[in-house]
Amino acid sequence: MLKSTGWLCLPLIMLFALNSFASNKPPKLILQITVDQLRADLPGRFLNKETDGGFKYLYEEGVVYHNAHHNHANTETIVGHTTLATGAVPAIHGMIGNVWFDRDDNRLIYNIEDPNYPLLSKDADVNKQTEIDPTQKAANTSGRSPQKIRVSTFSDELSMQSAGKAKIFGVSVKDRGAVAMAGHAGKAFWFSKKTGEFVTSRFYYEAYPQWVIDWNRQNYPQNYADKAWELLQESSNYLMGDKDDQEWEVAFPGFGRVFPHQYGKGDSKYFTTFLTLSPAGDELTADFAKTLILSENIGEDDITDYLSVSFSSTDYVGHLFGSSSLEMEDNLQRLDNTLASLFKFIDRQIGLKNTLIVLSADHGGADAAPYAQQQGIKAHYINPKEWNTKQAFSELNQQFGVDEALVKIYYHPYVYLDHEVIKKNQLDIHEVESAIAAQMSQFPGVALAIPSAQIAKGNLPNNDLYNAVVNNHNPQRSGDIFVVFEPYSFINDMDGLVVAAHHGSPWKYDTHVPVIFAGNKLKAQQVARKIHTVDIAPTLSAFIGAKIPSGSDGDILKEVVKK
Repeated sequence: MLKSTGWLCLPLIMLFALNSFASNKPPKLILQITVDQLRADLPGRFLNKETDGGFKYLYEEGVVYHNAHHNHANTETIVGHTTLATGAVPAIHGMIGNVWFDRDDNRLIYNIEDPNYPLLSKDADVNKQTEIDPTQKAANTSGRSPQKIRVSTFSDELSMQSAGKAKIFGVSVKDRGAVAMAGHAGKAFWFSKKTGEFVTSRFYYEAYPQWVIDWNRQNYPQNYADKAWELLQESSNYLMGDKDDQEWEVAFPGFGRVFPHQYGKGDSKYFTTFLTLSPAGDELTADFAKTLILSENIGEDDITDYLSVSFSSTDYVGHLFGSSSLEMEDNLQRLDNTLASLFKFIDRQIGLKNTLIVLSADHGGADAAPYAQQQGIKAHYINPKEWNTKQAFSELNQQFGVDEALVKIYYHPYVYLDHEVIKKNQLDIHEVESAIAAQMSQFPGVALAIPSAQIAKGNLPNNDLYNAVVNNHNPQRSGDIFVVFEPYSFINDMDGLVVAAHHGSPWKYDTHVPVIFAGNKLKAQQVARKIHTVDIAPTLSAFIGAKIPSGSDGDILKEVVKK
C-alpha cells in the first residue's frame, strides 16, 4: 500500500513541477537601461522627491545592488557599455578605450568605426561641433559596426537561443552607446547632430524602415527651437540651488553657464549639439524608443525581445558642469520624469509584469577638482603639456643610445612606444618600458605608470587598483604603459574643449554605479554585497535559459535568478 502510494505520488510531483515551470514564463521584453556617467550616489542624493514610476519604482520595487562596480581601469563610454553587454572585461572583449592606437594603420582609431558599413544618411556622422565629442576626431567617419567587439553579447545569445526570432534593438544619442548594446545580432540607432535625425549604418539595414523615415520627417528636435532648458522648480527647492554659477563650470558659447540655457534657433550651428547637452537629448531618445516599440511590435508574442536604451545627457552635463551642480540635479529630475513616462508606456503596451528591466551605468564620474578642493580634498587639473617630457625623454634617449623618439604617442591612459625604433636599435622593449614608466611616475599628478611586461608576467600587487589595470589590458590593442592619475586629478582639456569634470580612472567614484533589476514579478530586495557589472549579462542569460556570453567572467546574481 505504501509502495503503491509512493508510485502514485511521483507523477503528481512531476506534474506539479511542470506546471510550476510553465507558470514561470520568460519575459516578453528585456529592457536594459544605461545612464551614461551615473555615479551610484547621485539618484539618492538628488532625487529624494522622485516622481512615482521612475527611479522610485526601481529603488523601491526592484532588486537593488548598492555596492556594484566596474572592475576595469579605463572607465570610458565604450568600455563600460561593452562590459555591460558582454559580461566580459575589456582584456577579453577588446574595447579598451573610446580611442586606441592601431599599429597596423599607424593611427588613432575610433572604437566602432568601420568603412565597410557606411551610414545610410550621408555625412550624418560628422558633428557640427566635433569638440563636444572629441573621440570623433580620431574616427574614420565612413561607417559604424560592432565588428571590433571580440566576444558575444547577451543580445547575441538571445538571438541564437531564439533562432533569430527575438527582436533586438539598441537606441542612444551616442553611436557607441547603441552599437555596443545591440551587439552583432541586433540593430542600432543613434542621434546625428549633423542631421538632427536618428540614423544607422549598412551593417544593420540597406534602407531605413518606413517608421524611422516617418519619425525623422516629424523633425521632433524643432520642438525645442527658440526655447531653453529651464529649472523644473524654484532654485530654493534644490540641494545645489545656490550654486548655479561656479567658476569651473563651462560657459559653452551660446549655451551659457547659468539657467536658463538657451537652445537657440532651429537652424543655428550648435542647435542639435545643445539638445544633447541637456535633458532634451534623453527626451528625444525615449520618444524614438517608444515609436520603435510600437512599430516593431516589441513584446507582442511569447519570444523574449530585447531593447537597450542608453541615455547620454547625464554624461555631457557631468563634463560641462560637474556631478555636484544645479544642472546635474535638474537633469536627473527630468530624467526621472522621462523614465517614469517610458515605464508607464511599456506597462500599457506590454506590461511591467512581462518586462524585466535592468538599469546600470557605463561609468561614474569625478566631481570638478575645485569643488573637491572646497571640501578639503587634494584635487587638481592635469596638463601634460606642462610636464618636462622633452628633458626627461632626452635623458632616456642618452641612456639607451638612440637619437629617435622612443614614444610613438601618448593618448591617455596609454603610452605607445615606437617598436620599430626599439627593434632597429636592438633594445630590450621591457627595459625601455620600465625606464619610461619610472620616468612618467615622477610627473606631477601621476599615481602609477604600469608597464605591460609586468601585466603579462602577473608581477603586480593583488588589489582592486592593479587588477583593474590587468582587466583592461588587451595585448593587441593596449599601449605599452598604463598611466593612472592621482585621485580627483584628471585632464580637463578634451581636444580644445575645457571641461569641468572627467571620468576614465580606476578610482571608486568612476567605478561605482547602480545596478538594479525590476519588473517581471521580481520581489524587492536591497543587497549590500559587492558585485561587478560583468555579472549583469550572465544573469540575464540565466534568467531566460540562454548560453552565457562567450567571454563572460561574471557571476549569476542569485537574488535575480532563484530557479
